[in-house]
Parts: sequence; structure tokens; C-alpha cells
Amino acid sequence: MQLGMIGLGRMGANMTRRLMGADVECVVYDRGLASVAVLAEEGAVGAASVAELVSRLASPRAVWLMIPAGAVQAAIDELAPLLAPGDILIDGGNSHYKDDIIRAQHLAERGIRYLDVGVSGGVWGLERGYCQMVGGDGPAVAQLAPVFTALAPGADAAPRTPGREGESGSEEQGWMHCGAAGAGHYVKMVHNGIEYGLMAAYAEGFNLLRHAGAGRKGRAVDAETAPLSNPEAFQYDIDLAAVAELWRRGSVVGSWLLDLSAQALHGHADLADYSPRVADSGEGRWTALAAVESGTPIPVLSAALFARFNSRDEDDYANRLLTAMRHGFGGHGVK
Repeated sequence: MQLGMIGLGRMGANMTRRLMGADVECVVYDRGLASVAVLAEEGAVGAASVAELVSRLASPRAVWLMIPAGAVQAAIDELAPLLAPGDILIDGGNSHYKDDIIRAQHLAERGIRYLDVGVSGGVWGLERGYCQMVGGDGPAVAQLAPVFTALAPGADAAPRTPGREGESGSEEQGWMHCGAAGAGHYVKMVHNGIEYGLMAAYAEGFNLLRHAGAGRKGRAVDAETAPLSNPEAFQYDIDLAAVAELWRRGSVVGSWLLDLSAQALHGHADLADYSPRVADSGEGRWTALAAVESGTPIPVLSAALFARFNSRDEDDYANRLLTAMRHGFGGHGVK
């Protein structure tokens, strides 16, 4: 089995390593040629350009793009003239599923088969494997099944769901053909929206635990400060790192995200090394837009998205206006 990999960043490089470990021959290219050299030393076939990568692949070719969504169209424009009918082009980044539909149609006019693959696994994927959500042409998916299987965590990554019997499907291996063009990225989009909500729930919960000692802190007695009605009920000093460890064992809220939270809190419960500004790469926004367009209520997921905007002070102007209005109608001061 042979595969071309374009993009050797945090995901692409380790995915290549996992594939090589499964005896998939990988031809690799990245604009940072130093990354190509590193993988070449580990056994990959290095290429100094996109054209060279294509030339080193046997027909029918399969080329996997593992690059930011904003760079995908330019990469496709460069690649498409170099590919031949029957070749397969895979976008493994986090593109918008609506773009996949258009790209699949345009590439089909050239006879090129297009797959959209949402990939989850992060920097731990080399060891744990990558969950893959695949959209596009069925025969092309079947042709690349060995690649998806090599990247996937495998059936042993989780206990079998009670009631499932007989031969396991690919979803039990950790990859799934979700449907026609765009379906893979649609499922990955919703996956990331859920991720936002789960992360926000943990973050808010631990923040509430952190404020369990609010009654021991002095509060100003003035018209601008709401009094704490029962300060005696908030006299606790809760060890957040210990709680995270506790909840990892037997609790219904146990998860990999909780495991990562426990790692972050261990020895550094103040989280001083981390910024309070939380980025969003687009999938949460697309999830919210899809919900609006389909009339689907997602109050938790949308609130988690807006919380990320707040973390970057995108509400600064609104808060200033709130202060101005309070000052205007009540003469309230500003602290």
C-alpha cells in the first residue's frame, strides 16, 4: 500500500509514522523541507515539491492533505492538474462540509475521486490511534480501507457495546464511512461542537469548585457589590487536582478530557502557565450555523462557543456599554 502525505505538522507527521509502522509506503511533502528530511530519515520517501510527490506515486495514486482548512483549496488547485482519472484526493483537515460537496463535484469532472476525512486523536494519535470520519465515493473508501484501519485505534481501544454480536464493523475499529461527499466533515464538525461543550462543562465546574471558599474573602459593603447572603456556606478549600483524580475513578463524568485536566492540575492547580484566551478553529461556528439552518436546538454547544469569544475579550465593548448605562440611570461608579 502506498500513500502521499502533504502536510507534516502536529497531525500529519505522526499519522505518517503510524502508517509506516503498518508497512504503508509514505511519500511525503511539506513546505518546511526540514520536516520532510526528518520523516525521510525515519523511512518515508521525501519529495521536494508537490509535483515530485505525485511523480513518486504509482497509479492509481492516493494523496492525503493534512493542512489547515484555509490552505486546502490552493493545494487542490495545484494538485488537480497533476492527478489522473482514478486517483484519490483526501482532505483530512477540518474543512467545511459544504466546501467538500463542491470540491467533490469539480474533481469528479476530471475523474478524480475525493474523500473528506475528519480526524480526531490530536498529538496522542501516534500512540492511541486516530478516529476517522470518512465521506465520499464508496469504492474509493473501500480501496483505502487498509490506510484507515492502520490509522485507527482498533477494536481493543474500547469494550464492545453490549448487544453487538458477530463480525465487527469498521466503526468498532475506529473509522467509519459516514456517507456521500461532506458527510465525514459534517460528523467531525458536530464532534468538535460536542468537544466544545464537554470542555466548557469541565472548566465551569472546576471554576465553581475553586470559588467554594468565597465566604472567607472580604467583600466590599457598598451599592456596587452584591452581598454574599450565606458566607458560612462557602468556607471550603477544595483540592482541585485531588478532585480530578477522584472523578477519574468510577465517576460517571470520567473521560479522556478529565484525564487531561488532571494532568494539567497536578502540581499547577493555579494554571498560571496557561492563557485564559481560548481559540476556536471554526468547527464550533459551523456547528452552530448548521443548527440554525436545520432548526436544531443546541443551547449547550452554542453557549460553549460564545464562551470562547468571551475569553478573548470580544465582549469588552458590550461590557463597557453596560457600565455606561448603569452609570447613566443610577449614577453607579466604576471599579
